[in-house]
Amino acid sequence: MIAITLTVNGETIAAQVEPRTHLVDFLREQLGLTGAHLGCEHGVCGACTIRVDGAIVRGCLVLAAQADGSVVETIEGLSDSGEISDLAQAFIDRNALQCGYCTPGMLIAAQDLLLHDPSPTREAIREHLSGNYCRCTGYHAIIDAVQATARAREQA
Repeated sequence: MIAITLTVNGETIAAQVEPRTHLVDFLREQLGLTGAHLGCEHGVCGACTIRVDGAIVRGCLVLAAQADGSVVETIEGLSDSGEISDLAQAFIDRNALQCGYCTPGMLIAAQDLLLHDPSPTREAIREHLSGNYCRCTGYHAIIDAVQATARAREQA
């Protein structure tokens, strides 16, 4: 076992983990934060997207031990803080979700884009979200929701 200490959604967590435990598994199994989903477990689908030290990462590709000393933010933390409330509402308003499996990772990736590019083009949105797969809705409504959020934030 390896001792780790990290900050998850603003709370300092000290834990013991097996050396090969992936960060998303640690979040889900030991902390009960189940918003990040396990999809492909190869970093391809984006269902496990989280933020580590301000950068979006695939939680299935990071070992929990590698996150020692890091600040980790999950969909639960971003939702509780209100950071993505407008974006989440835009997804609802534009029917940009169906089963919801991809939605947490999609919201985190979309928020990351909007933080770095407050006025993205449809092409930029499509490119930034290209690593997050949605098998239910297609992407038109998702892109609409991100673009609507960007416009609303510009006017606020």
